[in-house]
Amino acid sequence: MEYRRMGKTGLQISTLSFGSWISFHKQIDDRLADELMGVAYDNGINFFDNAEVYAHGESEKMMGRVLHKKNWDRTTYLVSSKTFFGWHGKENKPNQKGLSRKHILESCDEALQRLQVDYLDLFFCHRPDKNTPIEETVWAMHHLVQQGKILYWGTSEWSGVEIMEAHRVAAQYGLIGPAMEQPQYNLFERYKVEKEFDMIYKTVGLGTTIWSPLASGLLSGKYNNGVPKDSRLELEGFDWLKDRILKEDKLEKVKQLSAVAKELGVPMAQLSIAWCIKNPNVTTAILGASRKEQLLENLQSLEVANKLNEEVLEKIETIMQNKPELPEF
Repeated sequence: MEYRRMGKTGLQISTLSFGSWISFHKQIDDRLADELMGVAYDNGINFFDNAEVYAHGESEKMMGRVLHKKNWDRTTYLVSSKTFFGWHGKENKPNQKGLSRKHILESCDEALQRLQVDYLDLFFCHRPDKNTPIEETVWAMHHLVQQGKILYWGTSEWSGVEIMEAHRVAAQYGLIGPAMEQPQYNLFERYKVEKEFDMIYKTVGLGTTIWSPLASGLLSGKYNNGVPKDSRLELEGFDWLKDRILKEDKLEKVKQLSAVAKELGVPMAQLSIAWCIKNPNVTTAILGASRKEQLLENLQSLEVANKLNEEVLEKIETIMQNKPELPEF
């Protein structure tokens, strides 16, 4: 497994990582979670991603039970959580969500309890909070680092302007600023990673732990001929996802990309993940899986990345026609 440095820090993260969104508690049980995390770890993955909102906290509890049972050397793996949405769902009271100092500190403690760890390697602000001064959020994260409860803090789905504002506050008060961002990135979602964050990489530095490299399964090709019965799109409450990804123009492009994958002799999912990690500004791509075979197949994307030469990449660009234009200097 290859490792990449996170932004301008010394932290090394495996190029592929393992996440729990949707699958943990909703699609898989403790036994399967134990198996999948074991496969990931044994194949060099050192980063496991989670969040307070996933399955209303049950995802973190499940991962915590697995980590406790595995008893791996804590120095060999990284674990994350995210704060913003809370874990009570529609029952959230006003201070049980957002990025106030109160919620950030309390949600960190709750995550530590659920994950059964003494500290979080990475702690993300899951969304920007328009109702909380950015100074309050940066101070709260700084305090958690000083207390040893988290090692690095970052953002998820923040704009470039919001990230730089956090750095401005950190510089003004001598605080620790955000080290990483967790954006969506795949062949259909490219703007932030490839254009909006371009100057951030070059100035303050930014690690990226990208999510949905397969666009919620669309870029695996499994929806080319309809929705399989065991798909996440069939889960209760995910109609919004079905409406967002199952669009005719997107499906047509995936079918064309499938032809490129066939020429290379690789599965469509491997091609899509390999394309993401080919980008040097992608620190790690978070994989999700509900089956051992699926995870093992996707782990081979590292080898496929070496096959993506200029000719293949140009074929992909010709199909997608969505490459963000960078400013000329």
